[in-house]
Amino acid sequence: MLANIGFNIIIPTLILTKLSSEEYLGPVYAIVVALAFPIGYGVREFISTRKANFFSALGIFSVIMTGGMSLLQLDPKYIAIKEAAIPALFGLATLYSMRTRYPLVKTFLFNDQVLQINKVKVALESYNNSHIFEQKLAHASYMVAGSFFLSSVLNYVLAKVILVSQPGTVEFTEELGKMTALSFPVIALPSTLVLVAALFYLLHHIQKLTHLKSDDIFNEM
Repeated sequence: MLANIGFNIIIPTLILTKLSSEEYLGPVYAIVVALAFPIGYGVREFISTRKANFFSALGIFSVIMTGGMSLLQLDPKYIAIKEAAIPALFGLATLYSMRTRYPLVKTFLFNDQVLQINKVKVALESYNNSHIFEQKLAHASYMVAGSFFLSSVLNYVLAKVILVSQPGTVEFTEELGKMTALSFPVIALPSTLVLVAALFYLLHHIQKLTHLKSDDIFNEM
């Protein structure tokens, strides 16, 4: 988590806000160097795990799009639209997955790395609560999708409020750094709280519907 915050937020923010003046990197090279850290970190994670993750790939794509739009000096409104589009895609993907055999919320939480799946399934079936669990899973999925849509709205508002200068200028680059810095407390924090609430909601009902204790539900860490 510390590495994620450092490479994706702290380092890019410091570069964009402190090194974008002409006496240092300049606005263009500051954006290039700042983007190199989250992109490099994402590629390194992919190489080390050898696993393609849709959300990680979309995150890297988002970073590249932001940098590309900035370097091309496009109107800031396009960056605001892009900032809103990425989490909105997450929300739509969550909702769409509910129509498939592998809902995203169930895939991330209801797996044998987190829970004792077999024991939970047997308990659900023995109390005839499997169908109720599926309903609670749907509710949790709606809450998770809602957290992404909330992030989408906050992303758009933040970009519209902060990005007011002409692209290609030092002021714009510093504003980009400020937006990156504020993205955690303004966007990530409330969205994460909604996400955590959804997960606790689902876990609470798993325990209620299975009549199992926490030690019997979770795998030993």
